[in-house]
Amino acid sequence: MADSIMSKAATMEIPINSNGDTGTLPEDDSLEQDLQQVMVSGPNLNETSIVSGGYGGPAGGIIPTSSIKGPAIRFNPEYLDRRRAPAPGPASSNHNSSNSAEEVSRGVAVEKLDSVKKWGINTYKCTKQMFSERFGRGSRTVDLELEAQIDVLRDTKNKYENILRLATALTNHFQSMVQTQQALGDTFTDLSQKSPELQDEFGYNAETQKLLCKNGEALLGAINFFVSSVNTLVNKTMEDTLMTIKHYENARLEFDAYRSDLEELSLGPRDAATMVRIEMAQHEYQIHRDKYERLRSDVTIKLKFLEENKVKVMHKQLLLFHNAISAYFAGNQQQLEQTLIQFNVKLKPPGSDKPSWLEEQ
Repeated sequence: MADSIMSKAATMEIPINSNGDTGTLPEDDSLEQDLQQVMVSGPNLNETSIVSGGYGGPAGGIIPTSSIKGPAIRFNPEYLDRRRAPAPGPASSNHNSSNSAEEVSRGVAVEKLDSVKKWGINTYKCTKQMFSERFGRGSRTVDLELEAQIDVLRDTKNKYENILRLATALTNHFQSMVQTQQALGDTFTDLSQKSPELQDEFGYNAETQKLLCKNGEALLGAINFFVSSVNTLVNKTMEDTLMTIKHYENARLEFDAYRSDLEELSLGPRDAATMVRIEMAQHEYQIHRDKYERLRSDVTIKLKFLEENKVKVMHKQLLLFHNAISAYFAGNQQQLEQTLIQFNVKLKPPGSDKPSWLEEQ
């Protein structure tokens, strides 16, 4: 009996009215009203082909939505407007600030990526050009007059560096000799006081060593001034010009690399894509040509001023070195002093090169 009742209930068809309400269950009206109130902002099911499942009906329990009359669920456009509109107040400003920060970060990243890309392309082209020149396959731009001047400068710098090494060695050796003479003079003075029988002999030897020490310090002042001036000329003035020459040589290599690239493109087919590449290559070629010309002009000007400065400085320093050496070894103390005055050489007071007791702590 129970089985027949359940079977009958399972096959019972539930009639549906035009509003989607069940005709046999009036007690469910309040439930449907609550459902419609909750789903008022949902999509319209009347425009879809959704199939609802259930028990009974002529299609084996499947109820087509076309049999439902009237909008059981109504579309509410105000719901979408509220979702699209940004929330007012501080939250909206924070969102805009976050977007601005993201845009700035994205722009910086893109700029860095472009910079790395350009660097990679430029490095590839320059490396290719360098190997082509080294193996005799590529041509290079040569300014014969300027190249000759650069070679002379490099050779001159090497020779001046040798003068600087020798003059520095002479200063060290001569300073050791002056210190020995000073110690010997102090010893003679002490013995002249303690040896009455040889007081005169020790005395005039002590005076001689002290005079030689004084003249030696004057000569050391002249040689140190010579070394300092040559060091400035070699390691600052010449080095600055050679750094500009290095930039010029790099610009020359870049110029030849982009020139070779343009020549290769010009020999190829003239389709639309190639013409665009040729136009871009011509633009890059002009940029690197202008850079090369500018640096070549800078090198020419610096070489001219360097030559004038070198002659002026070395004329003075060589004359000082000659006069000081000649006066010292001739024993002409007066001429040695006049040489220092003439070239405005300031002697350091004794012991000034030694660190103070505070620096030694």
